[in-house]
Amino acid sequence: MKRSQINQIITECKVFLDDMKFRLPPWAYWAPEEWKGKYETCREIVDNMMGWDITDFGSGNFAERGLFLFTIRNGNLATGHPKPYAEKILIVDEEQETPMHFHWSKMEDIINRGGGNLMIELFGSTPDEEFSDEPVTVSIDGVLTTFEPGGTAVLTPGESICLPQCLYHRFYGEAGKGKILVGEVSTVNDDSSDNKFREAIGRFPAVIEDEAPIHLLVSDYAKYL
Repeated sequence: MKRSQINQIITECKVFLDDMKFRLPPWAYWAPEEWKGKYETCREIVDNMMGWDITDFGSGNFAERGLFLFTIRNGNLATGHPKPYAEKILIVDEEQETPMHFHWSKMEDIINRGGGNLMIELFGSTPDEEFSDEPVTVSIDGVLTTFEPGGTAVLTPGESICLPQCLYHRFYGEAGKGKILVGEVSTVNDDSSDNKFREAIGRFPAVIEDEAPIHLLVSDYAKYL
């Protein structure tokens, strides 16, 4: 992805977050130069990969297959950070796909915080990590709900679903319903080693530096700090 495209996505998403009256922590709005010399005081942010995260999953087409994420809080099992939970805010556009995947370690609640409807396609997994042909039972706001393999849960604003470990899921916004503000509350998040995608994809994009970043991505920290 070009840095100019990433900057544009961040700018547009900041407007949507403001429209939805969702505010990020103050450090989210720091320019790259404001991070200089702050690693020791901000190492929880850096080491736990909190912050801006824009990906097209290697598709080259963010609008069709991509996701905006911002990790607000997170622990780190590798470094022994004591926080056992994580929180993210996501923005999902109409028919913008996050491809089929599961997590070996992370359990998560996906919450429709407002906007359109979030479509989540579900498959159980077998011991060899293939699709299961068994029905899937999940908790939707505390109510057990069963879907046939590949069934789709539709989350309207205010609804949430609990996704346990090793449950395949793919999500996108319902056509004609508008952009969606999506919350994620989970156990510790590790996007470097806890994502099992159904197909080979790139989780973090290679960035073409055609202009300066307006904000650092989580994948920029190693380079800049």
